[in-house]
Amino acid sequence: MSTLHAPKGLRVCIITGIFPPDIGGPATYVPHIAAALAERGHSITVLTLSDCLEHDDSQYGFRVMRLPRRLSKPWRWLRTVREILRLGQDADVLFVHGLAIEAVLANLWLGKPMVQKVVGDLAWERATNRRWVRDGFEEFQTHRYGLKVEGLKALRAWWTRCASQVIVPSRYLADWVTRWGVPAEKMAVIYNAVESFDGVRPAVVPLRMPLKAVTVGRLVPWKRVDRVLEALVSCPTVGLVIVGDGAERKRLEDLANSLDVADRVYFAGQVSQAETIRFMAACDFFVLNSTYEGLPHVVLEAMSLGLPVVATAVGGTPEVVCDGGNGRLIAPADDDALGLVLTQLVSAPGELQRLARGARQTVVQFGLQHMFEATEAVLQESAEVREE
Repeated sequence: MSTLHAPKGLRVCIITGIFPPDIGGPATYVPHIAAALAERGHSITVLTLSDCLEHDDSQYGFRVMRLPRRLSKPWRWLRTVREILRLGQDADVLFVHGLAIEAVLANLWLGKPMVQKVVGDLAWERATNRRWVRDGFEEFQTHRYGLKVEGLKALRAWWTRCASQVIVPSRYLADWVTRWGVPAEKMAVIYNAVESFDGVRPAVVPLRMPLKAVTVGRLVPWKRVDRVLEALVSCPTVGLVIVGDGAERKRLEDLANSLDVADRVYFAGQVSQAETIRFMAACDFFVLNSTYEGLPHVVLEAMSLGLPVVATAVGGTPEVVCDGGNGRLIAPADDDALGLVLTQLVSAPGELQRLARGARQTVVQFGLQHMFEATEAVLQESAEVREE
């Protein structure tokens, strides 16, 4: 990483709901962007929730403040708002990656420039998880619901509009966020990026199949891992590694047994980011069968490892995955397409190798340097507008 100092060093308070050893997009992104900003001469403090407060964070070149995640929600909200108020007093800009409502409430008093990174629709995710709605992401944006859901949608739109600027990882998501009432001039599309994983040591996977697929993410309904299990039935030479945990896990384990594919499926559970990469490196291709994505960071990680990607053509995924170039895209509503594509790839090892080369070539375009510089520019601009 080359050093590029901004005209003025900023004091940035980064607010996130997850941070290592948690896994997930923000837990991967925040350490990278915080380290890059610190190297560029900025003073960085990360405020995060954590299951355990006893972590050695001396490895980071920036300050990490952890709050207990398992407090009751009202008390946790109050603690978080209070800590943002304390840390934010000395900040030039707040950079929000979660805990948005707490950050916005605190900033009503602080009045600081605030940049939010929006990677999805939290209102839709919560309404879906609580089974208040069954509609997909796009239908949710345009349909009208009862007071409870409409209130949640209005709250999400309000806290997003409170940002000085909004960073999104895809043009697709930018279009929807502007429909929440965020002015287009406040939007910045900055694609996610990944580091190189050359030389990573693959994990040992207890599956004997000649080919292994891997899927990574929270085990929630819209990831549709159940359809991946069903597709295995027609692909007897393929094993599946499932990295992640969530409310769907027990149902998925029962489904694997009922489909008689349990001996070809390995549930790795929630593991560290480093272990996730090792599990991915041990496999031959990556599968993402969700009905909704902003721009999945894990797809770029898979490509960096040289894994072809089989994914649904939803959200920002088609902005990265080129059907027939670096992977295969399938229609989210076509339940038979996944099994058909997997069968085609299994029977054509040369095609897998060709797509793997395409994946490595694609990910070069999503370099960390550009992401760091573009993000730094947004933060600098927000701070400078405040100074004017």
